[in-house]
Amino acid sequence: MTTATAAGSHGFLSPTGVEIAFLLVGLVTFGAAIVTVTTKQLVHAALWLVVALGGLAVEYLLLTAEFIAWVQVLIYVGSVVVLLLFGLMLTRAPIGRSPDADSPNRWAALTVAVASAAALVWVVVDAFRTTWIDLDGAPQGSTDVTGSILFRHWVLPFEALSVLLLAALVGAIVLSRKKNATTTTPAAEGEGNR
Repeated sequence: MTTATAAGSHGFLSPTGVEIAFLLVGLVTFGAAIVTVTTKQLVHAALWLVVALGGLAVEYLLLTAEFIAWVQVLIYVGSVVVLLLFGLMLTRAPIGRSPDADSPNRWAALTVAVASAAALVWVVVDAFRTTWIDLDGAPQGSTDVTGSILFRHWVLPFEALSVLLLAALVGAIVLSRKKNATTTTPAAEGEGNR
């Protein structure tokens, strides 16, 4: 009888099952992020970015933060990656391997990235070392808590990000039109001389 009670109190996955799933999805997400920054094909990089951002959404679901998971899917996977793909298509980026995607400064970039990651981890651990989550309060991933924090403290950064994305889209359109104008002008002049 105690076995049935213990089995009934747990969900479909035991806590170790959730932790294993979290670890496996984290490894897939980390691998997709590595492929995103190391591939030499721009379209493949954007598609691997979809996998990495989708993996983060699954991680949020495993942490029972459903609202943040759906925001991750709708905003980042649905909007930011589509904006990147539109930018790639409008600027006529090469579909295959791009020689511009490789740099001789790869080791310097790797050193700076590792140093930045170490500094970021150190700052976050130092800042939240004595912070404890109130388990009796509202769940941290709930819509109520997330909405109040978002609209009290993070309105300006989100608006700045939306303006930045809009500027990137307008810039891609302007670059696309300038390239079209320079490539069609000689042909139009040749037809005018005939």
